[in-house]
Amino acid sequence: MDERYDVVVIGGGPAGLAGAVALTRARRSVLVVDAGQPRNAPAAGVHHHLGHDGTAPARLLAAGRAEAARYGAELVDATATAATADGDGFRVRLHDGRAVSARRLLVTTGLVDELPDVPGLAERWGREVLHCPYCHGWEVRDQRIGVLATGPLGVHQAQLWRQWSPHVILLRHGAPAPDAEQAEQLAARGIAVVDGPVTALETHDGALAGVRLADGDVVALDALAVTTRLVARAGVLSSLGLHPVDVELGGHVVGTRIPADPDGATAVPGVWVAGNVTDVRAQVAVAAAAGLTAGAAVNADLIADDTRAAVRAHRELRATMHERDAWEQRYRSRSHVWSGRPNPQLVAEAADLTPGRALDVGCGEGADAIWLAGRGWQVTAVDLSSVALQRAAAQAADAGVADRVTFAQADLRHDPLPGAGYDLVTAQYVHLPAEQQRRLWARLADAVAPGGILLIVGHHPADLRTTVRRPHLPELMFTAAQVAGVLDPLGWAVTAQDRPREITDHDGRTATVRDAVLVARRR
Repeated sequence: MDERYDVVVIGGGPAGLAGAVALTRARRSVLVVDAGQPRNAPAAGVHHHLGHDGTAPARLLAAGRAEAARYGAELVDATATAATADGDGFRVRLHDGRAVSARRLLVTTGLVDELPDVPGLAERWGREVLHCPYCHGWEVRDQRIGVLATGPLGVHQAQLWRQWSPHVILLRHGAPAPDAEQAEQLAARGIAVVDGPVTALETHDGALAGVRLADGDVVALDALAVTTRLVARAGVLSSLGLHPVDVELGGHVVGTRIPADPDGATAVPGVWVAGNVTDVRAQVAVAAAAGLTAGAAVNADLIADDTRAAVRAHRELRATMHERDAWEQRYRSRSHVWSGRPNPQLVAEAADLTPGRALDVGCGEGADAIWLAGRGWQVTAVDLSSVALQRAAAQAADAGVADRVTFAQADLRHDPLPGAGYDLVTAQYVHLPAEQQRRLWARLADAVAPGGILLIVGHHPADLRTTVRRPHLPELMFTAAQVAGVLDPLGWAVTAQDRPREITDHDGRTATVRDAVLVARRR
């Protein structure tokens, strides 16, 4: 709970869970906060959800929670009471005092059905007291259905329910009387109109039997259709400055919603909504689809944010990676950076050479220099980092070759080379911007004695196609032919090869990389 998530989803209904699955499948860290108050809890089954028709709401939610968890979502049973902006993200407070952080919020808190004030109505809500013919009409087809008119839309509701049953009665309950045109339409469809308010529900053997009117009459019914006021659960959104607006149907206010664009984005950057909190008419399948749409939109927004951050980091890397402070920090951050083994191309090319004077450029922690000294070479080893050179000197002493290695700190982009006339000049994986790189190669070539060897080894640009984690800086990588291009072929016997080599990547897989290898003997 102390982690910072990519997304906190507030509301664990179909919209929230569908959004969570979309986001976790996109490899986002997601926390779902659910208060456990699903709107459709009283219903016997979910309908119009292809492949899940008739599934109990609790069962569908359990399956959705399991799917989200399988992909890595965390779920907590709690009520989110407030949310506030927190830097470039949000801080969500829970009812028990805990708080969680998120880069983005997806709010799917749904709505509350406010029922007409009729005794006994709430107790039978979701059983025989119904609100949506598309959700429940099939289950009460051909039965006696009363439509409780609480406003001008009562006539429309009665005509709608008539599609499912010929036995529909409009209970005016104080609503305006139908005008002449409406009365004619109702009569044509065989819909009776009953005046007078409904005061109570009548039951028999635990089931709805009818409604009692104010004058004492009882209208026999099997089901009662009501129009609820659809009120968005917007408490946590209000704390962010997002307030509900009225929803109109046929010119009449039927509820409230949080405004959002088609993808669910609200007026507050970083906050999305989906499901009934923004679409009061959305059934389960529509709410789930909206959750998926919003989840994809949130992921796209995070990708854009990640890209901006990556560009900043990439620019920072390019600006600092060749500077002394960056290398000092790199070596200080770890007890050792390199393997301690000599580079394989050096071993392959220098194993049979007659020892003499060697210059090791970019020596790092000294493995190459120590290997050469152990074979009888007198080595001058140069590096930018004082921390690396201290480690290299200690390693040389432990290996008993300290008297054959001289370590020097220098930035060879600017500083002079430590002498000339070397029998071997080696630079293993020294990568600089192209023009600086070419100047360094030329200077290293000038330091080779007649008959001596210049050995340049680097990472080939094709390595970026592999699973090996290298900084994506293709402008710093080179081919053997590029190195050969700085040498006068009349003065050098050149072998330039891009050699494949198998290594194990960070995930334990075998990968083939290429070393750009230039071996040149000065004539």
